Amino acid sequence: MHSDLIEKKLRYGLIGSGSWATALVKVLSDTGNRVNWYIRNSDNIDFIKEFGRNRFYLRSAALKTDMLEMSDDINEVVLNSDAVIFCVPSAYFLAQIKPLDNALLKDKLLISATKGFVSNDHLTVAEYFHRVLGIPFSRIVVLGGPTHAEEVAMEKLSYLTFASKHIEVSGKVSESFSSHYVKVVCSTDIYGVEYSAAMKNVYAVAVGLCHSLGFGDNFISVLVTGAYNEMVRFLNSTHPDSSRIPSRSAYLGDLLVTCYSQFSRNRTFGGMIGKGYSVVSAHTEMNMVAEGYYATRCMYEIAKRLNVELPIVNAMYQILYEEKSPHYVVNHLASILK
Repeated sequence: MHSDLIEKKLRYGLIGSGSWATALVKVLSDTGNRVNWYIRNSDNIDFIKEFGRNRFYLRSAALKTDMLEMSDDINEVVLNSDAVIFCVPSAYFLAQIKPLDNALLKDKLLISATKGFVSNDHLTVAEYFHRVLGIPFSRIVVLGGPTHAEEVAMEKLSYLTFASKHIEVSGKVSESFSSHYVKVVCSTDIYGVEYSAAMKNVYAVAVGLCHSLGFGDNFISVLVTGAYNEMVRFLNSTHPDSSRIPSRSAYLGDLLVTCYSQFSRNRTFGGMIGKGYSVVSAHTEMNMVAEGYYATRCMYEIAKRLNVELPIVNAMYQILYEEKSPHYVVNHLASILK
């Protein structure tokens, strides 16, 4: 990243207007940062200006409208920002940025708060920025950690991890988020943080499904242990990093909160599948995106390509995409977990 960005106060732009985007806007404005906020729905912009709250997500979160410059023009938001945070569901990422003039990203700092895969080649957002758009890793940051938007919005103590290949870059960005209710951690393990953020959603779907099938806490603890071991094995075999400590919050912590929290949409989605809902009906009733559903297919195909055994991912693929009996698949999985 250029030295002028390291030394100056960054102007932030944010793409997305869902729960996590709203929580991040609140954090940034609470710490004294003005935010250029891209919101596609102009009616929602008017609502936020009048009432100081997002009309559709986290309506209890009070927003400092005097710190917000909202626009339904994505190019305007990017043009007026030094650092751009992408915070949209991975399934809709490419559609959301389609109107964006990629030339405007030149010299911008790009921050991914999207947890999942965004192309037919099963690329993470950071990989997409680097491989497809040609953005150097010196200008890419990945945001991770055990952070449910609902708790962040309620100012409950949360830990955010900022990962970049260059520690001074993640350090610069993290300064803008640090507050009495957000603790920041810096990392250089950009692949580990991003892949674990995607994989834990798959495992949370599995936990929710098993709970609905009648499995108790004893088995679920074994399932989560197996998920952690599976995730670490994948990371170490495909993206080894000597600085990685998988027991830290961005890895194990994020896995635990996503598998056990009442706010976990992926656990909720899995629970509905276990009760007999179809994928379509579960998504419709939730009115939210369960990233774990899409990440299951991506991780299954990535592991197959790289020849890495992921039994839990395989089991969820069989249930969600091959429509095999959940009882049969989980009972087989139970026979190989330890």
